[in-house]
Amino acid sequence: MGFLVTTLVFIVIGVIASLCSRICCNRGPSTNLFHLTLIITATVCCWMMWAIVYLAQMNPLIVPILSEGE
Repeated sequence: MGFLVTTLVFIVIGVIASLCSRICCNRGPSTNLFHLTLIITATVCCWMMWAIVYLAQMNPLIVPILSEGE
């Protein structure tokens, strides 16, 4: 449940940032495409970083067990 909800939050934030960029920084078609590309890339990279950290906690590394002689 947490993974899906947070993924939807990232999607909503990306859409809101794209709309704000389109409204506030409307300077031309190539500039708008550049801003949109940067926003999508940043949103996907932030989501992937969060997803990797979240999924890494589901199967953590096991702490090594020391033997008696060590």
